[in-house]
Amino acid sequence: MNSPIGPLQLVADNGHLVEIRFPGQHLEAAPGQPGDPALAAARSQLEEYFAGQRRQFDLPLAASGTAFQQQVWRALAAIPYGQLRSYRDIALSIGRARAVRAVGAANGRNPLPIVVPCHRVVGADGSLTGFAGGLETKRQLLELEGAI
Repeated sequence: MNSPIGPLQLVADNGHLVEIRFPGQHLEAAPGQPGDPALAAARSQLEEYFAGQRRQFDLPLAASGTAFQQQVWRALAAIPYGQLRSYRDIALSIGRARAVRAVGAANGRNPLPIVVPCHRVVGADGSLTGFAGGLETKRQLLELEGAI
């Protein structure tokens, strides 16, 4: 789909959104079914988000990851629209205060950016840090939400 931050590739399988890919991450053939109903729902909700009409997503998700990654992604999904958290904040929220680097790694492997808002995670000093879509894209998303 086209978006204000560039083309996004949505990948669904068996009625669930499984990936959102930024330019450069696109594969020639994505797994899943092109007519999967989760794709239409994801496109519609993402369009609403970019238009400033949606603050929360309500989509069937099925991201593959380890138990720890899933725990981190649930914590990311709980970050309210327009708010920021540090990697340490996420580590504390899952009861793993010493796992800050592991949280960063799990954050970087989030297959559902925007919907699972890893862009809302910043460095301890508030600096914008790595993002699969690039730091300019992260800045755009945070500006859209009024977080910066």
